[in-house]
Amino acid sequence: MKNQFEAFIDDLRGTHGNNLASVILYGSAAAGDFVPQKSDYNLLIALHKIAPKDLRNAHACVREWHKMGHPVPVYFTVSELQNAADVFPIEFHQMEVARKVLYGTDVLSTLKISDEFLRHQTEYELRSKLIQLRRQYIPASASIEGLKNLMGESLASFAALFRAVLLLHGVKPPATKHEIVAITVQHLKLDGTVFEKIFNIRENNFAGKLDEVEANRLFGDYMEQIENVIDSVDAVGNRKS
Repeated sequence: MKNQFEAFIDDLRGTHGNNLASVILYGSAAAGDFVPQKSDYNLLIALHKIAPKDLRNAHACVREWHKMGHPVPVYFTVSELQNAADVFPIEFHQMEVARKVLYGTDVLSTLKISDEFLRHQTEYELRSKLIQLRRQYIPASASIEGLKNLMGESLASFAALFRAVLLLHGVKPPATKHEIVAITVQHLKLDGTVFEKIFNIRENNFAGKLDEVEANRLFGDYMEQIENVIDSVDAVGNRKS
């Protein structure tokens, strides 16, 4: 993987020249929480200025990076990173706590994130994902494999949001999803066995028997725990209003 990063950065340097300020790896790969075939290598590319020409010129090297199975990087200007933290507080905080500078300066080191904006976005994202989870359950409930995939994939998204939940409760979140969920469970007094089972399913380490009845029961318990997390975020807002 190191060779792929180095080759891509060389291509970016050749494409953007002195306009390239920074290339940062963020997310699970930077946190040491990478799961092969499930996690992504997420990259942030910061330029001093961005014009349509800069993005067009990046097409060739980004296309090759994407062909290798990686998501298309996100592009920001250096000034945007400072001004947009109030709009994307969750995303920028995730980048802030789990990042690795691959090239240039650490443009995320001076970010300032508002607790008020963080709470609003956290509750919005949690409620949106819960609604989506309920919708996806309808077709997924037809098979055990469908349920396993739904729970495993959605837990990764919820775990990322739990990092923001911990911040709102005054707890410094760790880097990996396992640790984040474990501390959230402890702090909010949730049922940790639900999340442990789903993590094991996601990572193909589940040793127990999971028939249709048990899979649907696990999903119901999982949804209940997510609702409890949302209630805790709502309570933070009520205390501050």
